[in-house]
This record gives sequence, structure tokens and C-alpha cells, in this order.
Amino acid sequence: MDESTPRRPLVPIIVVGVLAGFLAGLFGIGGGILLVPGLVFVLGMNQRLAHGTSLAAVLPISFASMATYAINDNVDWTVAVLLSLGSATGVLAGTAYLHIAKTRTLTVLFVVILVASAIRLFIPIDADGRTALNLVGAALVVVIGLASGALAGVLGVGGGIIVVPALILGFGIVPLIAKGTSAAAIIPAALIGTLRNRSNKNADLSTAGIVGVAGVLTAIAGSIVSDHLDDDMAIILFAVLLVAVALRLVWQIRSEDAAVRAEVPSRAES
Repeated sequence: MDESTPRRPLVPIIVVGVLAGFLAGLFGIGGGILLVPGLVFVLGMNQRLAHGTSLAAVLPISFASMATYAINDNVDWTVAVLLSLGSATGVLAGTAYLHIAKTRTLTVLFVVILVASAIRLFIPIDADGRTALNLVGAALVVVIGLASGALAGVLGVGGGIIVVPALILGFGIVPLIAKGTSAAAIIPAALIGTLRNRSNKNADLSTAGIVGVAGVLTAIAGSIVSDHLDDDMAIILFAVLLVAVALRLVWQIRSEDAAVRAEVPSRAES
């Protein structure tokens, strides 16, 4: 392990990986939106370590997911390369901030991104396939990659929660291809971010390895299911999932605030 942590039970780690892998394949998101809460709530990790560990686990899961999408010709490689150019740079800034960010700040950021992504997905869109990219369009894709890479580095989510909606809403890319493209673009950012987090001791690589391996097969299964899932239904399910995770994190913040308020009078009395 990269940080002194207690020995963690194997079965919960595997369960988190299996569920995260399936979601990664189904939605092309890298699995981080389940991994981070799972590592925090199930395994008791602190928020910063959970974010770094999640990003490391995203790497094998995303690779398996990407491979399945690619086999079915559901990756836009031109867009994936442009996204990767941005995300490889953005993740450096994100992991640097993760090293100094406060736990509450990380949690609030995670909630904001989840809710914003869910709201955008409920907006009706026309996604019949993208047209040829001009110079401005290519530059915008790189900027999206930059933003998603930064968020991946900070939040450990792989960046798919930004990339998938942006590709659908901004470029008319059909959801299935947007998810496959996102999975491909996540890989270089996850690799670079994990190396940085390892040097900053912000990743439990032992746990990440188990979670990642456990999620590989279910990532493939999720990708196969996604290939046969109605696009509108996939978007609705994705948005509902984001809101559910956000609500759980809000509950966590409120619980922590209540605990702090209860502790203040106790200290005053003593």
C-alpha cells in the first residue's frame, strides 16, 4: 500500500469492484461514481485516499470497457485522441489539487458535478451523429478533455461524467459511441493520475488492484448490455444514478455537520 492503512476485508472490496465495473461498461464512465462512495462508505477510506484509489482502479476497468466498445465499433477514435491530449494535461493539475484539498471541499465538488451532469442529461437533445470537426470544434474537444482530466485527478471518477454528456449535447454524438469514446479517453488520464497519486501517497494500490480486476469482467458485461439498451433509457438511468449518489453524499455532509455541532457544546461543558 502507498499509505499506512488497515487491512481491508476482501469480499466488500470485490463487491465494490464488480458493481463499479458493470456501471463503467454500461455508462462509459470509468466506474468512479460508485467506486468513491463505495470506498468511503463500505471500506471506511478517507475521502482523499478514496479519490486516488478510485482513479487507479478505473484504469483496468476502463480498458476492458473500451475494448468491448471498440470491438463493436462504438469508439470515435478521432475524438478520443483529442480528449486524451487535454485530459493528460488536466489530470496533472487535478492530482496536485487533490494533495492539498480539504475533505469537505472534495465531497462538495463531487456532489456538484454529479447533480450538474444529471440535470444536463434530462434536457432533450438531438444526437444523430457528429459532423466533421473543424479547428474550433477540435479545440473544444481538447478543452473538454482538459476539464475532465482535472476532475478525474481531483475526484477519481475518470472524467466520464463530464465527457459523455458533453459529447452528446455539444457534438451530437450518439450516446453509445459517446460512452465508448469516453472509456477510451479515460485510460491515459487514469494512468498519469495514478502515477502522480502514488508519488503523493494518495492511493491504496493493493485495494485498487483487487477492485480493478474484480470489475474487468463486469465492465465487459455492462458494455454488451449497453449495446442493446435504448438510448433514451440509458440516459435516464445514468441521470438517476448520478442523483442517487449525490443525495447519499449530501446526507454524509449533513451527518458530519450535525456531529460537529453536537461536539461543540460537549467541549464547552468540559
